Amino acid sequence: GSIFLLLVSLYIRLKLSESPVFKAMKEAGTTSKNPFVESFQYPGNVKRIFVAMIGVAAGLTVIYYTSQFGTLYFLTGTARVAETDALLYMAAGAALAAPVYVLCGRLSDRYGRKRLLLIGYALSIIGVFPIFWMMADAANPALARATKTSPVTLSLPACDFNVLNRTHDSECAKALNFLTKRGISYTKAESPSVSLQVGSSEVSGFDEKSYVAALEAAGYPDKSDPAQRQPWKIILAVFLMVALSGMTYGQVAAILVEMFPAKIRYTSMSIPYHIGTGYFGGFLPYISQYIVANTGNAFSGLWYTVGVTALAFVVSLIWLPENRDKELD
Repeated sequence: GSIFLLLVSLYIRLKLSESPVFKAMKEAGTTSKNPFVESFQYPGNVKRIFVAMIGVAAGLTVIYYTSQFGTLYFLTGTARVAETDALLYMAAGAALAAPVYVLCGRLSDRYGRKRLLLIGYALSIIGVFPIFWMMADAANPALARATKTSPVTLSLPACDFNVLNRTHDSECAKALNFLTKRGISYTKAESPSVSLQVGSSEVSGFDEKSYVAALEAAGYPDKSDPAQRQPWKIILAVFLMVALSGMTYGQVAAILVEMFPAKIRYTSMSIPYHIGTGYFGGFLPYISQYIVANTGNAFSGLWYTVGVTALAFVVSLIWLPENRDKELD
């Protein structure tokens, strides 16, 4: 499969022609000899790189990752939906929202890249929590009821929990890892030893089977019940998240191309894009889990998405130029 895709991409690349601007620069001998160095030496370009990295790449990446990977992880981990069902909901919602990417790219040609980007950021900031609340209620109503009727308290000493560790040695770290990955909201209490209280029952130490049994006895389902789900509402939630991604991603290629001078354009747009997506997006699952582990709220990891998006909104609002009608030569 990978070889086939490689051949297709190679065929497409060989069929592409260089832009008229690059051809003219090449004929005139004015192409950059060291585009990486010149990207930081070109007048005003360091500021452009910063704005592109924080105001554009970081913001759209956390929304995209949340809409794709965060949503799937939430459905299978927190809501306990079977992976096959979750993928079907994701496919349906994403397919319905896919045209939004093209539509928003076209709308940005008419109304402006910056305006549409800022609207997408603003809607994401105010919409991500309600969308995930709706998804949780639709995917696993029993879990939502149990969270209200049988609150969970985790008593533990000072803990060495590290979200980057693949395995955990101490009981408190194992307990935190179990609850955060299961998406169980809980209150933390200081104690010399680890214990889990669910409603009126209590489990000392950490034993996964005992924790699962105590949670199930209190109404926390180990699996989502298909009979209680509302598939249309789950698909709607996925659609809304992917649509928010479309509002911020649909015009990104045009934004980055129009931000930088032709001589160093490719390198200048690659640096902030790959750093912004790699770091802000790559660390999203770890930072989100860290926030959940420290707060005990299964939804609190979404604050990372909201925080980065809010930062991107401010940076773009102040420093991102509107280049919709800019000549690219």
